[in-house]
Amino acid sequence: MSVRLRRGLHAVNAVIVLAALMLVVWALTGGGAQGAAAGAPAAASGTALLGAAIAVAGSAIGAGIAVAYTGAAALAAMSERPELFGRAIVIVGLAEGIAIYGLVIGIILIGRA
Repeated sequence: MSVRLRRGLHAVNAVIVLAALMLVVWALTGGGAQGAAAGAPAAASGTALLGAAIAVAGSAIGAGIAVAYTGAAALAAMSERPELFGRAIVIVGLAEGIAIYGLVIGIILIGRA
């Protein structure tokens, strides 16, 4: 990859991060003029939605990492002993459960917003 392309990708990533930070600040401050009229409930709603987003994103990233490691180990174990298929699927399913728990927490937080 050329240096010029890397610099371009870094610039795009920086713009995306800045836009995300601006959205977070906007959500925490109540979302503009409409949030100023409503007062504290709008800020609390924005905070709950931000918490839901963090819960879902964090659990999805964690589940992805867990499935990557357990899936690779399960395939390696099944290549040597095919009778371990059932146990391997259960272990990978437990790793996927992390994302489901995060999604449930996100739904609960959105319901309270």
